[in-house]
Amino acid sequence: MKRNPFGAFLDKVSPPEGLFLLILSVIIGASTGLAAVFFIHLIAIIQNRSYGTVQFLFPHLGVWSYVFVPIGGALIAGPLIAWFAREAKGHGVPEVMQALVLHGGRIRPRVAIAKIVASALCIGTGGSAGREGPIVQVGSTLGSGIGQLLHLSDDRIKNLVACGAAAGIAATFNAPIAGVAFAIEVLMCELQVRMFGNVVISAVSAAVVSQIFLGDRPAFTVPSYSMNSPLTIFFYLLLGLAAAFVGVFFIRMLGWFEDLFDNWDFPLSLKPAVGALLLGLLGCLSLYLPGVNFSNPTEFQLGMPLIENIPHMYGSGFTFIEEALHGNASFLLLTLLIFLKPLATSFTLGSGNSGGVFAPSLFIGAMLGGAMGKIFSAWQPELAGPPGAYALVGMAAVFSACAHAPLTAMLIVFEMSNDYALILPLMLTAVTASYLAHYLYPESIYTMKLAKRNVRFEQGRDMDIMQSVQVREVMNREPITIRTTQPLAELYQQFQETNFLGFPVLDEKDTLWGIVSLQDLEKTLSQTAINLRSLKVEDIATVDPVTVYSDEPIWTAIQKMAPRDLARLPVVSRSSKGQLLGLISRSDILRAYDVGIVRKQRGQLLESQITLRRAQHNDFTEFRLKAGHYAVGKKLNELKLSESINVVSVDREGVLHIPRGHTYFAIGDIITLFGRKNHLEPTRDQFFTG
Repeated sequence: MKRNPFGAFLDKVSPPEGLFLLILSVIIGASTGLAAVFFIHLIAIIQNRSYGTVQFLFPHLGVWSYVFVPIGGALIAGPLIAWFAREAKGHGVPEVMQALVLHGGRIRPRVAIAKIVASALCIGTGGSAGREGPIVQVGSTLGSGIGQLLHLSDDRIKNLVACGAAAGIAATFNAPIAGVAFAIEVLMCELQVRMFGNVVISAVSAAVVSQIFLGDRPAFTVPSYSMNSPLTIFFYLLLGLAAAFVGVFFIRMLGWFEDLFDNWDFPLSLKPAVGALLLGLLGCLSLYLPGVNFSNPTEFQLGMPLIENIPHMYGSGFTFIEEALHGNASFLLLTLLIFLKPLATSFTLGSGNSGGVFAPSLFIGAMLGGAMGKIFSAWQPELAGPPGAYALVGMAAVFSACAHAPLTAMLIVFEMSNDYALILPLMLTAVTASYLAHYLYPESIYTMKLAKRNVRFEQGRDMDIMQSVQVREVMNREPITIRTTQPLAELYQQFQETNFLGFPVLDEKDTLWGIVSLQDLEKTLSQTAINLRSLKVEDIATVDPVTVYSDEPIWTAIQKMAPRDLARLPVVSRSSKGQLLGLISRSDILRAYDVGIVRKQRGQLLESQITLRRAQHNDFTEFRLKAGHYAVGKKLNELKLSESINVVSVDREGVLHIPRGHTYFAIGDIITLFGRKNHLEPTRDQFFTG
């Protein structure tokens, strides 16, 4: 195989690793910044051209333009996603997280192109989605692509993916600090200090490029708010609690619509158009609700500009967020949008269109905060303060509840508003909303989709792997033990000789009595008033320790260790109470993760290579039907196929069908045949020419 010239050049030059990665982070940051600028301008162009063209060509459509324009965008974006890069479907961040966990950060380069075009079409024509998710995926793809091109290690590629993600947030929102926090808190890449510096440089580079082309100003112009009284914090606490319920409501609604559309036997390329139809009907309906529409719908017949009357739940909604931040929106409108925006976003992204969930969660938070702020201001005007302050804090609260990322939520709102006065309410509401939302629904809006694929993303690792390894596979089967009656001098000697930090303690019947740690001994030695010669192990050991069974998964041991930060657990028998079988420590758990990784990769390899035991002379073949082929339009039972050949499956628009006699064949179908090798070619020719 021909050697990659870039990899060969690096091997020859051998640049300093730190400097080399720093240069790459600048390149990724600047490239992502340029991509963000292009993306933002492309959305504006599509929005102006689509609604302007429709109004010019079809002036009598009126409000129905808000149905046909989103459908038109979805009819273009749907096939692009289905046929070019399915990773561009939805909000993109889960796909980045999955690539980090399962594929060493490797993402197909074509995803960046598909994501930008499909998302711009979606958002520009009115799809209820944000622009940050696409840019995060584009930046991550750029980082991954450069890493793959240079044949870097998995760890280096993951670092470059994190650089791209941070750059995406920094460029989109002009918020470099929040971009770094997002890469660490949401993607959880467990970055080392030297790797952390690369992420920071990448975010700064992206922000600088974005400011050159888009200007150096916060995303929102917000009045200067402050707390009127320390007692006002009580109102913000209520806002944080409400935000948790609203965030979980949004997560579950989006998940429900994703499942509904995923399980629907319908062409993948057309599903976004169905979602756009539902969105359009919702948008038209909203214009007739009291207090919602900009103007009387009949005025559209008189030439009212479509572009200035787009329903509030369309697009990212940043314009109307600023209205809420200034306290200019009515209570009724704010309250309705708390429910209309999640529904609109679920129609858009649940059906498979492309866009982000960051902006919709900020929009919902601003509506919730603004509505509750009006209630508090009407109830206690002197104490509560202006409603706009609650809209600002509500943005952080709902995003924190959706993403389980309070630090990112605080920083993104702080940087987008450039206002430090409300940092205390921001901190309180973000943490409160995140913790309560996690209690109500453990998965975030980003990990929900991964959980359905049996990928448990935590601390940058697939925690589902920890379910596949049992305690007995990695435990120490011959741990050093201590007797209850042994003096402390012998215990001290054991610690010195072994350098261990703890031992199981057995009684005279050889059953587990407790556990003793070096910390227990040091605590006792520090008490000078105690007669150490008279003490035995049983006097300082912990009785009835937390234990784990040998047949339990490693994940159970982790859950038992976590609450009190235990470093080791005795392993006992289920059948014989108190019988010590071994000891499991943190180092064993790390080894278990490596075992699980190897096992999962081996399982995937076996699944892909030996899914069916094949005889020596049997094989598979796969081909696509095109216009003019003999089988197009015919049923399976109309084709006279060899008895030694089976039609295994028909892949139509991404949906896999198991063929029966009445199954017909269409243009674009991918046919899979299995049978005798010497009969496969003639059978394939039957599909082509008859």
